[in-house]
Amino acid sequence: MKEIKSRAAIAEEYKWDLSDIYADDACWEKEFKELDARISDISRYSGQLNREDKILECLKLSDELSMTLGELYVYARQRLDEDAARDKYQAMCDKAELIGVKLAEACSFISPQLALNDNGFLLSLAAKEKFSDYDYMLKEVVRGKEHTLSEAEEKIIAQAGLFSGGFHDAFNMFDNVDIKFSKVKDSDGESVAMSHGNYSMLLQSPDRGVRKAAFNSMFKAYEGMINTVTQLYAGNVKKDLFYAKVRKYPDCLTRAVDRENVPVQVYRTLVKSVSGNLGVLHDYMRYRADKLGYSKLHMYDLHVPVIAQSDKKVEYSKAKEIVLAALKPMGEDYLSVVRTAFSERWIDVYENKGKRSGAYSWGTYNSHPYMLLNYHPSMHDVFTLAHEMGHSMHSYYSDKAQPFAKAQYEIFVAEVASTVNEVLLLKYLLGKSEDKDEKRYLLSYYLDMFRTTLFRQTMFAQFEVEAHALAERGEPVTKEALCDIYYSLNKKYYGGAVVSDKLIRYEWARIPHFYRSFYVYKYSTGIISAVGIAASILDKGESAVEAYKRFLSAGGSMPPAEILKLAGVDLTSDEPYDIAMTEFKATLDALKELG
Repeated sequence: MKEIKSRAAIAEEYKWDLSDIYADDACWEKEFKELDARISDISRYSGQLNREDKILECLKLSDELSMTLGELYVYARQRLDEDAARDKYQAMCDKAELIGVKLAEACSFISPQLALNDNGFLLSLAAKEKFSDYDYMLKEVVRGKEHTLSEAEEKIIAQAGLFSGGFHDAFNMFDNVDIKFSKVKDSDGESVAMSHGNYSMLLQSPDRGVRKAAFNSMFKAYEGMINTVTQLYAGNVKKDLFYAKVRKYPDCLTRAVDRENVPVQVYRTLVKSVSGNLGVLHDYMRYRADKLGYSKLHMYDLHVPVIAQSDKKVEYSKAKEIVLAALKPMGEDYLSVVRTAFSERWIDVYENKGKRSGAYSWGTYNSHPYMLLNYHPSMHDVFTLAHEMGHSMHSYYSDKAQPFAKAQYEIFVAEVASTVNEVLLLKYLLGKSEDKDEKRYLLSYYLDMFRTTLFRQTMFAQFEVEAHALAERGEPVTKEALCDIYYSLNKKYYGGAVVSDKLIRYEWARIPHFYRSFYVYKYSTGIISAVGIAASILDKGESAVEAYKRFLSAGGSMPPAEILKLAGVDLTSDEPYDIAMTEFKATLDALKELG
């Protein structure tokens, strides 16, 4: 395995071009100063938000300032994500965060003062054409009155934003810069420096000893720092409890889902449905153990392909071709944007020293989405490329169709488009393959997509509920309690065919999404929704594609559960969950049929 390159050693064509946001750092500094000087302008509307004309002016100015803030923060953050060791960009991020708090504080009067108006008056404004950009927001003000505080209290809450992200920021720095892993030997006996980026690759090694060594290196590092990580996560949980209490919610979960106007029953139904159908996952684990020749699997055996030789190396140039071919059912206008993303450097492709781990799609309203990857030549990373492209296309269609105030879709629906792309890719590869082993590999990959995106993320979701319940009951959030909760859930979800290795107790400590509380369940609802949407696209063609594009274009213009209905998915019914479980079982049956 090659040494991780420095940022400077990566060819320009494989780096994103952030000049589409700011030509250079000097332009960033100039706009930062201009925003700082303009923030006080919003205060002139305080006390006047009972007048139609002033409400409209205030909302437009708030949008302008927020757009600029977004550009400042995204640019600084993405520069930092290129290499977290660069102090300059850490300082720019800090400045963007500080001015964000300043803007939030300056704008904190808007919601409580709007909420003072009669509901009828607010709804009458929402019905007027000139308020069309803000109709959904005004309806949300009416809906959220119960949880809106006084103007003075809202200012205090806004100021608290200066500290609320500290637990996530500290964990991010610890996890991407400071944590140290012991080296492991690869299958050739060469010493390899462990990183988040190559961990997944090592877990796919056909050599069980390499997988075990990588697993031990990863989790012994977290075991050694478990006291520190516990304090960070416990602080995050307590922060969530603080906001739930001051906003008058019965618990942290209800506050989290209500912020997106998602019924809490969706979360609880998901956990109930998935945890009640673990038998088919246990069956798959037994199948994997048998095919790999083990009496029982260990946690480090869950990522290795059942058919090792089918895990071909796929260089990035080939990955782009495959993704374009797989997305052909989406039509030419969709494909043309994907080609633009490839050719105009929307994507930061390869891992480098100090680069943020994982992958994401992010951008600004006035530019275009960007994708961060840590691409390794594997089919797994082809799926990652398709996944992040789904996010980017969702943002592209939304930004194109909606005004700024309604362009940002809720996180609840954010994982749908990404997973639709993965399912389309999987179905494309299965359809063109004539090799039995390759089909077995792809089917097992699809099952593992379900395992990681549906079952595992639901397990994470259940962990979050139980971890927050500790604080809600007034119990201490200790390392023992967190490790015990996680270990118990791990054993329950994976069943008797899998040895829950003791070190897996510490896995919760390496999950960055836990610092965006109650986020991970959306991966689960995402795949549930995506399975049905992808099937409809492939079965019905253009009519289903157009329905799906209406979903992509809706942004945040209505409640997210209603937006999903545009694509034919109703998560308030049992149907989507039943379809997903049926698909999982059918895929497992197809794999068994191949032997």
